[in-house]
Amino acid sequence: MPIYEYKCTECEHELEKLQKISDDPLTDCPDCGKPGLKKLISAAGFRLKGSGWYETDFKSGSKKNVADSESKSTSSSACNSGGTCPACK
Repeated sequence: MPIYEYKCTECEHELEKLQKISDDPLTDCPDCGKPGLKKLISAAGFRLKGSGWYETDFKSGSKKNVADSESKSTSSSACNSGGTCPACK
């Protein structure tokens, strides 16, 4: 479940609340009791950590550096422009 940040427009009180995505946003401030809470936009609090997030994690042998080998083969191969493209010069 995500943690949402709220700020009261009446008393400037700030709070964080663990809520389901399907839950309705909070409206009443727990500090002043007025219906002035507004949801804030903030950075996501997660990291992509561990195996499975990189190009090389699911490849083996000669396929490990696919991006490097593709760029080399593309620049060294003949193109259909008859030798007039920048890569052929």
